[in-house]
Amino acid sequence: MKNLTRRRFLEDSMLAAAAVAAAAAVPSPARAQEKTPGSPSDRIRVAILGCRIRGKQHAQELARIKDCEITHVCDPDRDLAAELAATVEKQQGRAPKAVQDMRRIFDDREVDAVFIATPNHWHALAAIWAMQAGKDAYVEKPVSHNVSEGRRIVQVARKTGRICQGGTQNRSNGALAAAVDYIKQGRLGQVKLARSIIYGGRGSIGAPGRFEIPAAVDYNLFAGPAPMGPLTRPRFHYDWHWFWDTGNGELGNNNVHSLDICRWGLGVTGLGRSVVSFGGRLGYADAGETPNTQVCVFDFGDKTIVSETRGLKTAKFRAEWPDFKGSWIFEGTEGFIAGTSLFDRDGRLVRTFPGKTASHFANFLQAVRSRNRAELNAEILEGHQSSALCHLGNISWRLGRGATPAEIGGELGRLTARDAAREALGRTVAHLRENNVDLAKTPLTLGAPLQLHPEREVFVNQPRANALLTREYRKPFVVPGEAEV
Repeated sequence: MKNLTRRRFLEDSMLAAAAVAAAAAVPSPARAQEKTPGSPSDRIRVAILGCRIRGKQHAQELARIKDCEITHVCDPDRDLAAELAATVEKQQGRAPKAVQDMRRIFDDREVDAVFIATPNHWHALAAIWAMQAGKDAYVEKPVSHNVSEGRRIVQVARKTGRICQGGTQNRSNGALAAAVDYIKQGRLGQVKLARSIIYGGRGSIGAPGRFEIPAAVDYNLFAGPAPMGPLTRPRFHYDWHWFWDTGNGELGNNNVHSLDICRWGLGVTGLGRSVVSFGGRLGYADAGETPNTQVCVFDFGDKTIVSETRGLKTAKFRAEWPDFKGSWIFEGTEGFIAGTSLFDRDGRLVRTFPGKTASHFANFLQAVRSRNRAELNAEILEGHQSSALCHLGNISWRLGRGATPAEIGGELGRLTARDAAREALGRTVAHLRENNVDLAKTPLTLGAPLQLHPEREVFVNQPRANALLTREYRKPFVVPGEAEV
C-alpha cells in the first residue's frame, strides 16, 4: 500500500505541475468538384456543419485565417444556424447562407471544404458524403460513432483523394510534439505504460420522461442515421452525448483526446490486442445511458494504455490548482512525462518542453491547398484509430455484468499491465466511496474481456461484440458498406 500511495502522490504532483506549465437525398458520389484551390492567393470557401459550442469555436478560428471564407453554416436547429450566421457576418463582413439540410451544401460546387461539428452520430456520414461530392473534410472528434464508420471514412478519403483531418487538435501542439519526440528518441527509457486521465464534473441530466422536440429543430435531419425515437431527456441539445444512439459517453467526448496522445507517444498503431472496461453510471439515477465512471485497459502487447474517466465530484490533484482535472502520463524507466513536462523517477520536475501551439484549422487548410495529406497533423487514419479505442471500451462495458471489486480485480489480474489496472480499480472504488456510492446496491459493471484481430478490426469469436462494431441505419442516411465505397 505504501508503494501505491507513493506512486499516486507522484502522479498527482506531476499532473498538477504539468497544469501549471500548460497554463504558461444523397449527393452524387461520382461528381468531382470542378473548383479546387490551387495557388495560395485562392480563397478557400468553407461550410460549418453544426452550430452550437464547437461550431462557434470553428467559426472563431476560421475568422483568423487569411483567404478563408465561411459561405455556409448548417444546423437542423434553424435558430442556431441563424445565430451563427449573424456572428460570422460580423467577423468576416459577409453573411454566410444558413441552411438546415447539409445536402444542400454538398450540392454546391462553390464549397471547397466542410468543417463537421455535428453530434457524433452524424460525423462519419457527413464526412463521407462531403468527400464523395468532391469536398475536403475536417471532422470533429470522435470522427465516428462506431468502429466500422471510421474505417469507411478512411477508405473514402483514399478512394477520392480528398484531404481529411480529425479534430484531435493536440496533434498541433508544438510542446507536446517535442515531448513525444523525446520519448521516441528513447530518452525516457522503456515506456510501456501510458495513462489517460479525464476527471470532470458531470451532474445528473434529469429524470427520464417524454419531452417536446424544440420547434426550431427538424428532427428528421437531427436524427439522420439514428432512430427517430421519442425525446426522453429534458435538454435536447448537448445531452445526446449520454445516449448510445447519438453519443459515445465521456470516453468518446473528452477521453478521445488523451487516448490519441497516449497512442502517439507510445507509437502504437491499429486497435491493439485486447480490451476490457469496468464502471457504471453511478451516484445518481437519471435519463442517461452511458457510464459516468469508467476505466478501460487497452492491451497492445508489450505496451498498454489505461484510461480513467470520472464524472462525479473528485479529489483535486493539488489544492492550489483546483481547476486541473486530467491529463496523460507516460511512465518510463528513466522518468515520467505528464502533460508537456518531464519528471525524474522521484517525481521532481526536470523541465517543461518548449513549443508553440499551431492552428489545427490552418494546418488542414494548408493541406487543402497543397493536396498533400502527409502535411496533416491528424490525418483521418489517426483519428479513426483513436476514436475506435473509445468504441472498443464502450462495447466491452455494454456487454458486461454486475461484479464486486474483488471479481473485477481477479479479471484484471489476467492482464499484462495487471498492477496498473488494479491500481486504477483501487482509485476508482475509493473515489466512489467518497461520493457515498454503495457498490452493494449499485454495483460496478465488469465489461466483457474482448480479444481482437487488430488488422481486421473485428473481435475474435465474439458475435455480440462484432454486432456493435456497426449499427442499423435509417434510410436514406446510410453509411455505405465496405463494398460500396
